[in-house]
Amino acid sequence: MNRRTTSAAFLLAGILLLALNLRPAAVSVGPVLPELRRGLTMSTGTAAVLTTLPVLAFAVFGALAPVISRLFGIHRATLLALFAIAIGLFSRALASDDAVFLGLSALALAGMAVANVLLPSLVKRHFPRGLGPVTALYSTVQAIGMTLALVLTVPIAHARGGWRTGLAVWGVLALVAALPWLGLVRHDHAAPPPVKRVRFIDVARTRLGLAMAGFFGLQALQSYAVFGWFATLWRDHGFSAGQAGLLVGLVAAVSVPLSLFVPAVAAWARDPRPIMAGVSCCFPLGYVGLLVAPHALAIPGALLLGVGTVSFPLALVLIGLRTRLPDVTAALSAVTQAGGYTLAVVGPLGFGLLHAATGGWTWPLVALALLGIPQLLLVLYVGRPGHVDDRLPASAATAP
Repeated sequence: MNRRTTSAAFLLAGILLLALNLRPAAVSVGPVLPELRRGLTMSTGTAAVLTTLPVLAFAVFGALAPVISRLFGIHRATLLALFAIAIGLFSRALASDDAVFLGLSALALAGMAVANVLLPSLVKRHFPRGLGPVTALYSTVQAIGMTLALVLTVPIAHARGGWRTGLAVWGVLALVAALPWLGLVRHDHAAPPPVKRVRFIDVARTRLGLAMAGFFGLQALQSYAVFGWFATLWRDHGFSAGQAGLLVGLVAAVSVPLSLFVPAVAAWARDPRPIMAGVSCCFPLGYVGLLVAPHALAIPGALLLGVGTVSFPLALVLIGLRTRLPDVTAALSAVTQAGGYTLAVVGPLGFGLLHAATGGWTWPLVALALLGIPQLLLVLYVGRPGHVDDRLPASAATAP
């Protein structure tokens, strides 16, 4: 194995370990939310804020990711993001009140938000010819990390002393992921800066940039509503805490094999819109099943929702497909994810408040099902060929 191959393998390992850590801080709370609320005497309103916190953090800190990358270098920024994840996860497990828990959760989620935005740019920079396969690979690993957090948090909590241990253990994973990035920071010295910078606002003013944010936001809105509240929904319909956690884990697990090849197929396809439309339609179909029979159709509903969550890796691969240069990729990634997560705030917060207002799950599920219409329309737009680079003003031009 020559030096270039070894370097590429090391970079790929770093990217995959990073991807493994981009969901546990956000989704591990859901399966133990009732126990956590009792332990911290947390109100329903605060719980709604907690389930909304991931999208809030991703919106705010995702927009800042390109600035942080320019200040420290993209590889150093990634290492700092992993440290923030680890510190936040470990520390929040020791929190004695809900305000401290929320603040430390925000620290971990800020690290996740920055890494989320930087990851497509890292792939575009280091694997420009393997964009589809590498995106498929890291999004699959990301789905594995999410599945592990959803399925294992409750058993770990039961076996090792409660919800605090169940949440803290994911900090170990972040520390392990930081190890290869201690060596990868040297790439920040070697990478020449672009002649001109593409700003967040430059991309945000394009129709394609806004449409990407809309598509990303609607799929994230639904995913975070599902992962934040559906364990509680299934517990209210007769499932135990462990069974409800497994059902939500099934949602995540379905996306693992699909994420391995669906984004790659979409990247190679002349027209990815049929694939993207089919995946997006699975969200409303899953909600309809749960409206009809939330207990009897729990498994089919979870399977359909799992297919729907593959919209996320499809959105990630589109970020690379709709740009030519890494600097533009970073800007589009920031607009797509920061803008998208700003929209997605409505999901878990609105779902929780609508549940509290109506005292049931029917209207929250109806509201989610109706969101499938605008998501499908946006899929038909962003799936068309084109590059953001071609739609930027001349003053925003960049050089490789």
